[in-house]
Amino acid sequence: MRRVLDRMALVTAAVCAGLVVLLSTAVVAWAVTQQPGTVTAWIASDPSVGVARFGAVMLGIGALSGGAAYVATRGTRAHVEQSSQELVHLATRFAAGEARLTPVHSDIDEIDHVSGVMTRRAHDMTKSLAAERDFAADASHQLRTPLTALLMRLEEISETDDAEVVKEEATIAIAQVERLTRVVDDLLGRTRGAGGPSPAVSLDSVIAALQREWQPAFEHARRSVRVRGERGLFVRSTPVALSQVLSTLLENSLVHGRGTVDVHARRSGPSVIIEVSDQGDGVPAAMAPHIFERSVSSGAGGSTGLGLALARDLAESNGGRLDLVQAQPARFALFLSEAETD
Repeated sequence: MRRVLDRMALVTAAVCAGLVVLLSTAVVAWAVTQQPGTVTAWIASDPSVGVARFGAVMLGIGALSGGAAYVATRGTRAHVEQSSQELVHLATRFAAGEARLTPVHSDIDEIDHVSGVMTRRAHDMTKSLAAERDFAADASHQLRTPLTALLMRLEEISETDDAEVVKEEATIAIAQVERLTRVVDDLLGRTRGAGGPSPAVSLDSVIAALQREWQPAFEHARRSVRVRGERGLFVRSTPVALSQVLSTLLENSLVHGRGTVDVHARRSGPSVIIEVSDQGDGVPAAMAPHIFERSVSSGAGGSTGLGLALARDLAESNGGRLDLVQAQPARFALFLSEAETD
């Protein structure tokens, strides 16, 4: 870059020198026409010396003007060279996959434009990669719960010889496979940007299915789930999202809580509130304000801290809200719009 700029400066200096020489020659020619006696006397004494003097003067004027032009462009050349080097460094970091790029501010429109494009593209790529990582983590968590429940049902089948028990457990396992299929469809819908209003879903049917699904785990822990409150409620949500949010709350109570888990549904104006609570110690005061942040976890039960964050995202994507309304003992509340039914 420096050599190119130097060559351009030399060409510019030569052009300036030529123009100055031509201008000077024109001035001399004008002087000859206006005062021929003075110029003639200066040259007549010795024509060769006069011509040499004239040539030397013109060369001196050309050299001075060319040198002045070359020096005058030195600051501009240095600025362009430095800005170009900064742009090359920025492009190298962009090619290496760095996300935090600072644009070049050179006051040269072309360089600033290229720098801005690379910086914005790096920011967009970072957001895209973060979204992909979040989706992978969300998908892993959403699939883990139904797969775990399905595994428990299959273990129950493998350990019994009672045909009636096998039939009952197989029926529940089939329902869990169907739920798993819906979870996959829901995940695919999210990647495709599927939108539209949330459908009406029966809260009773979702809670009943979850009771059957989680019953073996709670019985193994010598605990139980109690459902109370209003019946016959319909809410605006996809069945998969509602099931996943409530599953997360039940799993959270199973791992971190104690005693009976209470699921209470009630109306509140145009909304339906589903509260899930248990008799454990609850959420530590320092953790409560951050309980819905990703990677925030007590570390118990191998938790990744993703569940509650994902549950809140699912609730909000269906026009609802998930809050921790009481920390000790823990009580979570899911707010959803009530759906009108015929």
